[in-house]
Amino acid sequence: MINIGIIGGSGYTAGELIRILMFHPNATLDFVYSTTNAGKPLHVAHHDLMGDIEMNFTDTVNPNVNVVFLCLGHGKSKSFLEQNQFASHTKIIDLGNDFRLTKDKDFDSKTFVYGLPELNKAVIKNAQFIANPGCFATAIQLALLPLAKNEMLTTDVHINATTGSTGAGVSPSETTHFSWRSNNMSHYKAFEHQHLGEINQSVNQLQADYKNELIFVPNRGDFARGIFATLYTTIEESLEDVVAKYEAFYKDQPFVTVTTTGINMKQVVQTNKCIISLMKKGNRLLITSVIDNLTKGASGQAIQNMNLMFGLDETTGLHLKPSGF
Repeated sequence: MINIGIIGGSGYTAGELIRILMFHPNATLDFVYSTTNAGKPLHVAHHDLMGDIEMNFTDTVNPNVNVVFLCLGHGKSKSFLEQNQFASHTKIIDLGNDFRLTKDKDFDSKTFVYGLPELNKAVIKNAQFIANPGCFATAIQLALLPLAKNEMLTTDVHINATTGSTGAGVSPSETTHFSWRSNNMSHYKAFEHQHLGEINQSVNQLQADYKNELIFVPNRGDFARGIFATLYTTIEESLEDVVAKYEAFYKDQPFVTVTTTGINMKQVVQTNKCIISLMKKGNRLLITSVIDNLTKGASGQAIQNMNLMFGLDETTGLHLKPSGF
C-alpha cells in the first residue's frame, strides 16, 4: 500500500484527492494536514465525506510517508518545503504553480518534472518530484500538442476557455459569491493568464521553432466545475489528416478521446477524462477540449502521476462516473 499525506487539506483539490483515494486499491491515507482545522473531522471542510471516513485534520506532518500531495495556495509550496523536511524516499506531487516552469524546476536539491502524462510519461515514471499542471493548461495543451508534435502550428492560436467557480479556490471572493456568479459571465486576465507560461513551454518542447502567439481569453462560468475550451488556428491539411494525427498521438493515452462530433462539458465532469473535438471550415481548424478542472485539471491528474511513479496502471482508482445530467 502507498502511504499518503496531504498538505493543505481543507481546499477543493484536497477534497477531491480524499474522495478518489478512499477507493484507490493501492492507497492508504496517513494524514491530512490543515492548521486551520487541526483536530476537527474531515467532514467539517468536506461535508459530503460525513459517514464515509473517520479521520481528523492534523497540524502534525509524518515525514516518512511514501508520497505527499501539496495542495497549498500558489507560491506557498516552496516555503512549506523549506520549513518541513521529508524522508529521502518520499515522493512529492505539488498541485501549485511553484515548480511548473523550467526556470523554477530545481529547488533545494530537488528537480521537479512537469507532470502532464500525455507529454512526459516516461520521465514521470522515474521521477521523485512532480509539478502537477494547471487546469486551463491541461485542457489547452491536450488540444494543441498533436499539432506541435507534427510541426503544424504556423500561425497564432486563438483560445477562449470558460471555467467553473471551483477554479478560483475555496476561499470566498466577490466573483465566486453565488449572487454575483449566478446568471453571469465575465473574463479575467485576458492575454496574460499565468498558465500561458507552461502551455508555451510544452508546445516548444515538441515544436521548438513555434514563435507565434497563443492568444488566450479565460472566462468565469455560471457553474461549479469543468472547463470548456475552444481554440482555432490556420491548418492547411485536411480534417481527415488532422484527426489521424490526433488519434496517433493519443492512441496509448487512456484518458484522452478524439472525436469529430459536438461535445459538452458534462461528458467529463467528475472524471479524469479529456475529450477533444475537431472540426474544420476552409483552412481554419476548430478544436474543442473539455475537462473537469478538479480531476483531470488537478487531483485526478495528480493521482494519475502517482500511479505512474509507483509502477501502477495509470488508470488505477480513476474509473470515475461522469455527470450525465
